Amino acid sequence: MRYQISGKQLDIGEALQSHVKTELGSTVEKYSQRPTDATVVFSKNAHEYICEATVHLSTGLTAQARGVATEVYAAFDALQEKMDKQLRRHKRRLKDHQAARTTAVEFEAAGLYVLAPEEEDESTGAEGGDAPTIVAEMETRVPTLSVGDAVMQMELAHKPLLVFRNEKHGGVNVVYQREDGNIGWIDPRHSK
Repeated sequence: MRYQISGKQLDIGEALQSHVKTELGSTVEKYSQRPTDATVVFSKNAHEYICEATVHLSTGLTAQARGVATEVYAAFDALQEKMDKQLRRHKRRLKDHQAARTTAVEFEAAGLYVLAPEEEDESTGAEGGDAPTIVAEMETRVPTLSVGDAVMQMELAHKPLLVFRNEKHGGVNVVYQREDGNIGWIDPRHSK
């Protein structure tokens, strides 16, 4: 597994890097035999240390966790506990949901745009032009998943929504976290 361990305005020593590689590696390999890479970032906010990690699995799924504590090692330990819990749940769901995924998740490139909020013209009180201002233009990846896998990926990544290509019919779908706590699923193909 490839590791990228860094600190935001914080010096990360060899001992901490070694500790992260051994402990995170053993946690991830316990539940997933084929992790590809992990990114771990340490930062400090006032008197607290924050440790955030993203682990990419060979199935295409991503697990994210965050730990906060007053000591840097304790912040990593809190993160490791959360990552362990997430990966254990993920493995249990995979066993319940499907025996084994025969192929890796496919990804398709897609455009990702960040738009500036519309501003009103002070002299007329009218909103700006017809086209919104593009602040950033990037590329993202859209995975091809089943609906169940998409919900699992959204929960693992702690995201409010996930855009994916439905592996049954190839159409673009969205799953999202509703305000009432349930999961919503948008499938434009089934609209009438």
